[in-house]
Amino acid sequence: MDIEEEIRSLQLDSAEENNGVINPEDAKSEEVEKLDRMEEDSKDDVTLNSKEVQAESKDKEVSAPRDIETPDEMEEDNKKRHLNVVFIGHVDAGKSTTGGQILFLSGQVDDRTIQKYEKEAKDKSRESWYMAYIMDTNEEERVKGKTVEVGRAHFETETTRFTILDAPGHKSYVPNMISGASQADIGVLVISARKGEFETGYERGGQTREHVQLAKTLGVSKLLVVVNKMDEPTVNWSKERYDEIELKMTPFLKSSGYNVKKDVQFLPISGLLGTNMKSRMDKSVCSWWNGPCLFEALDAIEVPLRDPKGPFRMPIIDKFKDMGTVVMGKVESGSVTEGDSLLVMPNKIQVKVVAVYCDENKVRRAGPGENLRVRLSGIDDEDILAGFVLSSVAKPIAAVTEFVAQLQILELLDNAIFTAGYKAVLHIHSVVEECEIVELLQQIDPKTKKPMKKKVLFVKNGAVVVCRIQVNNMICIEKFADFPQLGRFTLRTEGKTVAVGKVTELPSVSS
Repeated sequence: MDIEEEIRSLQLDSAEENNGVINPEDAKSEEVEKLDRMEEDSKDDVTLNSKEVQAESKDKEVSAPRDIETPDEMEEDNKKRHLNVVFIGHVDAGKSTTGGQILFLSGQVDDRTIQKYEKEAKDKSRESWYMAYIMDTNEEERVKGKTVEVGRAHFETETTRFTILDAPGHKSYVPNMISGASQADIGVLVISARKGEFETGYERGGQTREHVQLAKTLGVSKLLVVVNKMDEPTVNWSKERYDEIELKMTPFLKSSGYNVKKDVQFLPISGLLGTNMKSRMDKSVCSWWNGPCLFEALDAIEVPLRDPKGPFRMPIIDKFKDMGTVVMGKVESGSVTEGDSLLVMPNKIQVKVVAVYCDENKVRRAGPGENLRVRLSGIDDEDILAGFVLSSVAKPIAAVTEFVAQLQILELLDNAIFTAGYKAVLHIHSVVEECEIVELLQQIDPKTKKPMKKKVLFVKNGAVVVCRIQVNNMICIEKFADFPQLGRFTLRTEGKTVAVGKVTELPSVSS
């Protein structure tokens, strides 16, 4: 144990030393650098401690402290649960700023970096954007002040490790937002309290509505509705404005399928000033708020447990070459261990797990809910596409070209009729595929939830309908009842979400 404790303390020390040296242009590479540096530091320390490892440590690929560190790391991982939080909401509601502020408050970004961002934002005469620069790392995002890609970052509270997914709010980037939300366990819906901004986000065509509906379909079961910009001079922590927003949002959240009493929580914050985020705010700032602050609310959220012993499923969101083929994704069910044999579906290639990385750290095994990078042998990266699924050999995931689903029609484009032959783009976990409605089977009565007797030929907005959907290429999906995360989807056409649904039946013949 002494060696382990020493390594721990030395790693912490090295982490602190590194905080001063930061290259803020690219937060991601900086994280990687920092971790590399920590690894190297800890490698050196371990070599001093244990003679056997000395020979190995010359070869950089062999991670020297692995044998000593792994049990320790596993214990620590098990103590803290891991959650993915997606930040959604209308463009300019302050999602990136809030995300940046969270990282700053939880000590992920140091003051020097912030000062640099402040100066950079001032040079662009955009003083209030400096917090967003933590999340929006590329130049295009900074100049326009709009998030394009889904930013990722990690932070921890007392009980939980979080991964922040900062989704774009702008409607041209909704597909990116879908890929962000499909990995999330909980959503933080950021709403701007500023006069006029809440209204534009909420009215027809505003992104607040579309994001909430998407989030619900994509499996974000719990929502924190954060009313941001409460410090704005036009708002000035006014209770009336806060209550008005809560009143308007509640019926809408209900109609999107959220149980507002159980699954939704409202709270006022200021993302720019960091008020009511890490600690509860002073009564002098806001006398009427007695509820929790953002970190407390995030910590208190209960999330349904996934089955670590179930069949392994990991939808692949990205792949790259790095000493072999590396795939990235979030484990939706089951566990993966170094040395496992798995199948890449739908092309049924058998692969071997060479290494598992969780948030940049090498681990021996990882359970459900974790975001992983898995290095595989036995497959070329060209044979993998986003949307493929890494699955267990004993119970592989079904690969189909058609399936039966229950759809809820949200909003069809003007004068479009939803009938057999309707074409749309299907988004399901990390799959994006063109699809066609082959046949409408029955319409469901929204009041009784039972199928109507009369035969359906077409349906309008708001209808719930069971239909058969066909896609051009093989896709990997599961029945919603078995794996909710791999069985829910959205249909979009021309940049609008038309319908949301869940897979109810798969063809019985799965070869």
